[in-house]
Amino acid sequence: MLLNHAQGMVFRPPSEANSFILRITLGCSHNACTFCAMYRGIQFRTRPLEEIRCIVENAAQRSPDIRRVFLGDGNALVLPTKKLLSILAGLREAFPKLTRVTCYGGPKDILRKTPEELKALKEAGLKIIYLGVESGDDEVLAGINKGVGAAEMVAAGRKVLAAGIKLSVMVILGLGGKTGSYRHATGTARVISHISPTMLSTLTLTLYDGTTLKEAADRGDFLPLTPYETMVELKELICHIRVANPCIFRSDHISNLLPLAGVLNRDRDKMLQEIHEILDFLKDKHNG
Repeated sequence: MLLNHAQGMVFRPPSEANSFILRITLGCSHNACTFCAMYRGIQFRTRPLEEIRCIVENAAQRSPDIRRVFLGDGNALVLPTKKLLSILAGLREAFPKLTRVTCYGGPKDILRKTPEELKALKEAGLKIIYLGVESGDDEVLAGINKGVGAAEMVAAGRKVLAAGIKLSVMVILGLGGKTGSYRHATGTARVISHISPTMLSTLTLTLYDGTTLKEAADRGDFLPLTPYETMVELKELICHIRVANPCIFRSDHISNLLPLAGVLNRDRDKMLQEIHEILDFLKDKHNG
C-alpha cells in the first residue's frame, strides 16, 4: 500500500511487497553510486513530522489493520534518532496490529548511530534493516563510489545485529565486470562471512541509461558479464561463504537469471547443484 503524493519512483525490497510504504525521506542522501538510477533527478529531502503524521493518519483511516510498514526512500536512517522514534511511536498508535517496521540503511548512517540508539529503534519496532553491501572488494566499492570500504561494511552490519535488529544484505552480481569478477565474488563472500547476516539476497547488474557505469560500458571501459559468467560468479560467491549462523539466501529479484532459495550454510551443496545445471545449459552458447 502506498499513499504517494511526492516526486519520484518508489522502490522497496521484494519482501516488502505487502507493506505500507511510508516515504519519510525522498530520494537518497548519497545518490552517487555509479550503477544506480533509482533516485536520479530527485532532490533529496527529509519530510517534516507533521507531513508524515498526516500521511499515517490518512493510511490508518483507509487501512487500520496494517501489519507491516517499510520506511522509504533510500536511507531512512539518515534522520536523527529522536525523529525516527517519534515516527515509530506514531505508527504503533495508528496501527494496533503492527508487527514490524523495516527500512533501507546506508552504511555511513548506521555507523553514525550509537549502539544505544540502534537498540532504542529496535525496542520501538524497527525489526529489519536492509543494507546494500553491493560488493566486498575495496576496489569495486571505490569504483562504484559507494563511499565506504569493506571493513566499514562489516562494521555496519555487525552493529545492526548487535542491537538485536535483523539484517538483510544485498549484493550485486557482475559489479566487478569481467576483469574483477573473481575478486568481487570472493571479497563479497568474505564480507558476508564476517557479518553473518540474517538474510542475503543477490541482484544481477543492470546497466541503466544515464548512469556513470552504463557510460563506461558504452565506451568499452567496463566489460559486463555474460549470463554464463554471471552464473560462475554466483557459484564462486556461494562456494566461499562461511557464515557463523544460519542465513536465509534468496535470488528472487527480477534481474536474476536463476531463482535460488535456501539456508546457508545448510543448503550450499543443493544450490551449487542447481547452478551447475544451468551452467551446463549455458555452456555451449557461451563457448560458441
